[in-house]
Amino acid sequence: MQAERDHANFRRMHWIGQEDPCINQIKIETCDHLVLGRYGGNQRAGASKNEDGALVMTGLDWEFAMVLDGHNSAESVELVIHTILQESEKLGSILGEPLETVFVSLEKHVLTIFQSEHFLEACKQVQGETACLLCVRKEKYLWWFSVGDCVIYLLHEELHKLGQYALNQRQFYEWIGQVNTFEQPVPCYSSGIRELRKGINRLVMVTDGVLECGNRYYETPYHIYRESYGQPSLPSAEHSVKHLLEHVHDHLGRDSATIICWDYQNDFPTTYPSNQPKR
Repeated sequence: MQAERDHANFRRMHWIGQEDPCINQIKIETCDHLVLGRYGGNQRAGASKNEDGALVMTGLDWEFAMVLDGHNSAESVELVIHTILQESEKLGSILGEPLETVFVSLEKHVLTIFQSEHFLEACKQVQGETACLLCVRKEKYLWWFSVGDCVIYLLHEELHKLGQYALNQRQFYEWIGQVNTFEQPVPCYSSGIRELRKGINRLVMVTDGVLECGNRYYETPYHIYRESYGQPSLPSAEHSVKHLLEHVHDHLGRDSATIICWDYQNDFPTTYPSNQPKR
């Protein structure tokens, strides 16, 4: 699997677990500065398939990342990834919009994709369903759109001091596919926009195989922070991803575990309370 340059002049890379399941194997790839880590589960625990998936795209001043966690087959994962790939040129155009409009346009377009008659009909033809988490960073802001139980963490020392790590909350009754959140009169999902802090922000997206192995050590977000950011010196994103997946393997994780991780150095001014000096 290699990153490729799109004709719209941005790079992209995607992976579907059933095509390269990584059972008993940790595989790490990069697309520019984004790191994708894949692990298909420990055979000793009964792992035999991988129904996760991932897609990353990078432009001049933005990153787009998506992780998926399917079950009852990977057909829904494949459908969502191929649908987003077909929309990559339009998404790249939206991400070139001014900052004031880009995230509103982006969310509107994603909803249009998932609520289109063509996509809804395609979902009825697949077996199983998937959780899906999309994230975009542009300038000093991060937007996310979450269906299901994948998680995005924003890791920074200032946020750590206040106990803030995860941006979204896991939702256990939302999916895309055979059972489809977007078939309802009112679709259920969560989304948000967050200002990144001054300095290095580490972004970590995970599927639930990272969180639910062994004694569920990484269900405590502080442990994700401590082992991915809170070191005497910041480890590389690649080293952090490898370390997290080694923990899953060593603790007999049966479920597939997928991670996308990257850093953003924010040099823009950020928001502080009125009684605290600006930095």
